[in-house]
Amino acid sequence: MTTTPVAAAFSTPLQTPPVGAGGRNRERTRRSPWSFLRRSVSPIALLVVWQALSSAGVLDPRTLESPVHIAQTALDLIKDGTLQEATLVSLRRVALGFVIGGVIGMALAVVAGLWRIGEDAIDPPLQMLRTLPHFGLIPLFILWFGIGEQPKITLIAMGVAFPLYLNTFAGIRGIDRKVMEAARSMHLSWGQRLRHVVIPGALPQTLTGLRQSLGIAWLSLIVAETISAGAGLGHMINDAREFLQTDIIVVGLAVYALLGLATDGVVRFVEGRALAWRS
Repeated sequence: MTTTPVAAAFSTPLQTPPVGAGGRNRERTRRSPWSFLRRSVSPIALLVVWQALSSAGVLDPRTLESPVHIAQTALDLIKDGTLQEATLVSLRRVALGFVIGGVIGMALAVVAGLWRIGEDAIDPPLQMLRTLPHFGLIPLFILWFGIGEQPKITLIAMGVAFPLYLNTFAGIRGIDRKVMEAARSMHLSWGQRLRHVVIPGALPQTLTGLRQSLGIAWLSLIVAETISAGAGLGHMINDAREFLQTDIIVVGLAVYALLGLATDGVVRFVEGRALAWRS
């Protein structure tokens, strides 16, 4: 496919940093090879203190098991497949909720951001709904959808949709009006304006919304899996709570945290590649 001069003009970044600024920024943000080790000292120290208190009997195992015992429990759960099975179920719920909520949030933001009539129709109800704590809708979701997978997926999707909508909408409205007018005067089609002006202009805000949405998705999952879940990490944690198995509870929470960090890392990697022109 050949690139037209107009398309080439709009495929360049909207703002170009001054010469040399990128290099200086990269120098400032470049981490020392020892930074990882320095940042690891305090978590390791906390684990050592925790283990020492547990070994000395200061911490009751019924309140909180020792790190060594928790690590052994994690290995046992991995060996019998319990942890992998529960993690896959939770991942599937987050993925489904995230895709549904993301598509809805992005579509509504594009319509409201590009057309005034769309903003008048979509923005007022969404601004009202976003002020509602979506966890407060759980009783309604149970009445509407029962206690199966639907209320869990809906809760996650609702938590994802609002940050993506708000950030993408703000990103589109933040695009320089002169750039949009120039695109119209050059007779770019709607698809070309979307590809060469709207998406690059709104991308930084959209990626910020994506990171917020992923965080809320994992938070919503923890709450959603307390709704009579028959499988997943939440089910594993609830079962462990019934039998005062604090080691399994901590393992489940640690997996939640690792999954959240991993997905956030993926988005940050994509953000770094997609917005490399800003550095």
